[in-house]
Amino acid sequence: MSLILYNSLTRRKEEFVPLSPGRALVYVCGPTVYNRPHIGNARPAVIFDVMVRLLREHYKVTYVRNITDIDDKINNAAAELDEDISTVAARHTAHYHLDMEALGVLPPDIEPYATHHVQDMIDMILLLINKGHAYQSEGHVLFRVNSFQDYGKLSGREIENLLDGARVEVAGYKEEPGDFVLWKPSSGSQPGWDSPWGRGRPGWHIECSAMAYKHLGQTIDIHGGGNDLIFPHHENEIAQSVCAHDGVEFSKYWLHNGFVNIDYSKMSKSVGNVVLVNDLLKEAPGEVVRVALLSAHYRHPLDWNENVLIQARKKLDRLYNALSGVSGWEDNWRDCEPNDEVVNALNDDLNTPRALAALFDIARAINRHNDVDEKVKLARILRSSAELIGLLSSDPTHWIENQVNPNLSEEVQLLIDKRNIARDQQDFVLADRIRDELEEHGVIIEDGPNGVRWRFQND
Repeated sequence: MSLILYNSLTRRKEEFVPLSPGRALVYVCGPTVYNRPHIGNARPAVIFDVMVRLLREHYKVTYVRNITDIDDKINNAAAELDEDISTVAARHTAHYHLDMEALGVLPPDIEPYATHHVQDMIDMILLLINKGHAYQSEGHVLFRVNSFQDYGKLSGREIENLLDGARVEVAGYKEEPGDFVLWKPSSGSQPGWDSPWGRGRPGWHIECSAMAYKHLGQTIDIHGGGNDLIFPHHENEIAQSVCAHDGVEFSKYWLHNGFVNIDYSKMSKSVGNVVLVNDLLKEAPGEVVRVALLSAHYRHPLDWNENVLIQARKKLDRLYNALSGVSGWEDNWRDCEPNDEVVNALNDDLNTPRALAALFDIARAINRHNDVDEKVKLARILRSSAELIGLLSSDPTHWIENQVNPNLSEEVQLLIDKRNIARDQQDFVLADRIRDELEEHGVIIEDGPNGVRWRFQND
């Protein structure tokens, strides 16, 4: 089955056909580093990590994910803390890297920083001015939206409707209210660079266009990000990139993930319901958070509540328990082809819930099979298939031994602990009685060569 992706630009599923055979160019908008990453920042990082893992099975991939370290939000955060802007950006870039690594997100091939590409942005702005798509006014340079007839194509709305209700700055230096900033003047306390228009700094949108062009060329295969970036960020990226390069297409496929809501409400700093990844990592391993993020289709909203991590932990426990009951699969699992159902699910627009369901099917087959060789084969398939979505990278025995399982009541957990003590003291009558009691709670205890493992009765 070919890779099928939903293209936000055409609003339909399409077969992925790269511009160059055997090669895939991917750009994903990275974080603006003014705060620790929240769960909404983590979702695109995890989703597009899965996509790139899948692409690498068949293509030579160049994956670019930027760091936005020039932004007014960073300036404001630095002013509040009375710190240098570069200090704030560096600290939260490090936080982002640590948190994403904990979630199993592999680093991109190229991670450009906006501060390292200011001259590239200036060069692109000069091109736009020379072609009549941008103009200088009172120290600013603005993109002339009316000069690009396809403006609004990604959003699927007319310019007037796009601007209606949007946070569009009305300023006297603009020809039209919808014209957006490519360059703005900087005060003495703000970061600034010398330019033909005076000391200033780039606007947000031009940053990604310039960095994508620098590292991937005029046209890329896939551009990704969250739904909130469709307008104005990605709409503006298309306009300035296409106009700077004489009408050449900027990106062939556009992918956008849905929002993460908190108890069915929009996550907002003003509401006070922002969930930081760092706080979640104090509650559960990063792999559990990753499963939670993959539990809904990437294009759909993901509702985050107190049960999400509990359910995700239960799912991971089932998979690790299946692996921990088998010996001999560890050495050659990388030579094993992933399960067809897992691959087909991912090829169908990155359907991670369906892929997870296929992993559970394999785990059930391992638990129910009696043939040792078949169990080893299935365990290798499970591990190989899980790698495609970045799961089961821990040692199963270590995982089981160190788990604090929130799905078991305190009573059940206490029974398991008592049974372990009874077995250590060779009180097998008590151990068997506790086993029977655990079965009443739907928990199956299995004593094997790798130690004691448990699973739920319906696994």
